[in-house]
Amino acid sequence: MNSQLLFIAVATFVSVACMTAVTAATVLRQMSPERKRLRALAQRPDEGEERVGLTDEPNRLAEQICRALPRSEKRMGEMRQRLVHAGYRSPVAPVVYAASQIAAALAVGIAAVITTRMLIFTIGGLLCGFALPALWLSARIRERSRTIRAGLPDVVDLLIVCLESGCGLDQAILKSAEELGLAYAPLQDELTLVVNEIRAGTPRNEAFRHFSERTNVDDVRALVAMLIQTDRYGTSVAQALRMHADVLRTKRRQQAEERAGKASVKLVLPLVLCLFPAFYILTLGPAILQFIRVLAAAIGSA
Repeated sequence: MNSQLLFIAVATFVSVACMTAVTAATVLRQMSPERKRLRALAQRPDEGEERVGLTDEPNRLAEQICRALPRSEKRMGEMRQRLVHAGYRSPVAPVVYAASQIAAALAVGIAAVITTRMLIFTIGGLLCGFALPALWLSARIRERSRTIRAGLPDVVDLLIVCLESGCGLDQAILKSAEELGLAYAPLQDELTLVVNEIRAGTPRNEAFRHFSERTNVDDVRALVAMLIQTDRYGTSVAQALRMHADVLRTKRRQQAEERAGKASVKLVLPLVLCLFPAFYILTLGPAILQFIRVLAAAIGSA
């Protein structure tokens, strides 16, 4: 009887261990980078993320809304340029942004009318609501520019490695974009679009200029100018990139030191508002209470 119970226990343990091992191996195999890369390549275009396109598809609804909006062609062009800097290249994006400005202004204005019933607050609410999408877009542009600026030295380092290993410049750009896609998604998007433009027949120098115009980042302009000059004069791209990478790394280190130096100044206001009042209460509170008691006793005795 004891041997049978022991056999059942051992068999149960082995079965559970085997099932656990098989399940863990299956899960790990599905989560491996190779499987993820294959699924990303095999998935249909409509199931994945937004594709990087070279042409704008017309949208009838967007055109009708654009005609109804009180915006000039010049204003819509400026708005589209700002949206491109933020990473929104769809032809519908300017229309949606202009409509969101009007909708936000009306929503905040109606809320001001309901709550205050005063003309001055209603006008202020309309203006604030109209400015909210612009503030959000400016924050989005700053965040994207910061991401591109932070990832540019790593991209240049990968370009140097790819070029020295025998890859062409276009293949090196595409490979660098794939490797840094997880950490710097906006930079991967822009570099992939550069390669697509070159493959579609756009001259390389023109594709690089489009890259600098879309990002509107000073470091990207300097890199594009260096690549165009290197391609024009036929000098070594890897050597020029190595020198430029040193400049980018030095600049990134100096920016980090600058932010570290500003941190102490930025901490003054939180210290004054949050820490010092509690510190004064703990240190001076007992003395003040004792002084009040002594003064009250002296006044009572007098």
